[in-house]
Amino acid sequence: MDMMETGKSGGGKQKKMTVRVDFTPMVDMLMLLITFFMLCTSLSKPSTMELTMPSNDKIQDDTKKNEAKESHSITIYIADGDKIFYGNGKPEYDNANWLHAADWSNTSKGIRYVLQHKQVGDPSTGEAISLPYQDMEIAVKELDRKKAANPAAYPDSVYQSEIAQIKGGMINGKKVSTMTVIIKPTDKASYRHLVDILDEMQISYIGTYVIDKLTDQDKALLAKKGIKA
Repeated sequence: MDMMETGKSGGGKQKKMTVRVDFTPMVDMLMLLITFFMLCTSLSKPSTMELTMPSNDKIQDDTKKNEAKESHSITIYIADGDKIFYGNGKPEYDNANWLHAADWSNTSKGIRYVLQHKQVGDPSTGEAISLPYQDMEIAVKELDRKKAANPAAYPDSVYQSEIAQIKGGMINGKKVSTMTVIIKPTDKASYRHLVDILDEMQISYIGTYVIDKLTDQDKALLAKKGIKA
């Protein structure tokens, strides 16, 4: 801060003083603070969502397309508005009762409840009945516990790799049953609900799902429920 004297020196008159504040050091201090916060603040990481898109390979035969076991599969139809339907196992195009209505709520009628309580397995072939979501939820909670106890051992890349293995049905070195979801949006389905169902795949730890086109048989089946595809 500089002080300047003005006025006459003689005659007994009072001297006037002018005060001037130098802000240059404050600018330097602000720059140091900005640099400090930039270095100490953790920048937000972009979140990504895994997508499994239909293959463009036209040479796939019917056997390869139907690799998933019938008891492990579920087909979801997204219609106009908030309408959503599902069917378990192999589609029964001649049976309108194979198709069940669901909604987007968190109740027992919601599609999330359907996915998380879907049973897989076939006792007639010696395969035990199991709940894939339940097995994977336990495995993910155990993984989260290990990460919380030792964060350095589970960086994001390692953690995501472990999650991918769990979704693929590999838990503690043992293969468990998984679920395959076939998503078939109609032409009148909204983009928002397509994103919503992809979110449900992540929430329910479903690692195998595909977005497929409606066939004429699918359209005929939906028509029996009064849905125009």
